[in-house]
Amino acid sequence: MRLIGMLDSPYVRRVAISLTMLDLPFSHEPLSVFSTFDDFAAINPIVKAPSLVTEDGVVLMDSSLILEHAERLASPALSLAPAARQAHSQAQRIIGLALAACEKTVQIVYEHNLRPEEKRHQPWLDRVHGQLAAAYRLLEAEFRQADPWLFGDRPLQADVTSAVAFRFTREMLPEVITAEEHPALVALSTRAEAIPEFRVFPFN
Repeated sequence: MRLIGMLDSPYVRRVAISLTMLDLPFSHEPLSVFSTFDDFAAINPIVKAPSLVTEDGVVLMDSSLILEHAERLASPALSLAPAARQAHSQAQRIIGLALAACEKTVQIVYEHNLRPEEKRHQPWLDRVHGQLAAAYRLLEAEFRQADPWLFGDRPLQADVTSAVAFRFTREMLPEVITAEEHPALVALSTRAEAIPEFRVFPFN
């Protein structure tokens, strides 16, 4: 399999780390949706990161859909989803919060980096900032219960996606989401970034 996209994308990074945890072999091609647009378009005309080219040559996109497919390929013993129904719903909620945090971070970054200042709509930006803060407030409350991970003695997808999201936001918006206000997420990030699967695919 081929994973296409840059590791500074939390969506690409969560897939790379997860595929490794699932013991699924793949190659990583760090193409940018900006600087290597044409090369990316030759693989996936939609130019959406991440894209995954399966062994059958099918091009998948959207990190959650890619990971749903990956779970079907992996050994059940390596699944990154908790088996119990209540734990599964809790994990899905946490993953949703983390992905929302990623989305809101991207919106803020793009608004400042791609839109001329005179065309920025401050009321919309204020709303997005509020959504971002709410997502991390709720995640912080969840991870106060982690010992050391949320669902046992190894990290599952809720841990992976939350750690990737928090690192991404802290790198992109350090003045918006502070370490002082999120000690449990800082602890999660420190634990996660120390494990081999995270070190192999660092944020860059």
